[in-house]
Amino acid sequence: MCSHTPRCPASDASDAGAAQPISIHFEQGWVLLCNDIVVFEDTGQLRPDLMVVPPRRVAAPSQTEKAA
Repeated sequence: MCSHTPRCPASDASDAGAAQPISIHFEQGWVLLCNDIVVFEDTGQLRPDLMVVPPRRVAAPSQTEKAA
């Protein structure tokens, strides 16, 4: 359970990624948040109910967009 003040958002909340990190493993590419969500360096997540949240990737601008 979260002992932070204010309490961290629950794992099913819309702002769940705002929870405090409690275990950081940059060398392995993941962080465990207080609400038991594992966040990976590519921004993907593994939630406590084993639901996988895909990475939020931003598409690189195309060559035509760069020229404009």
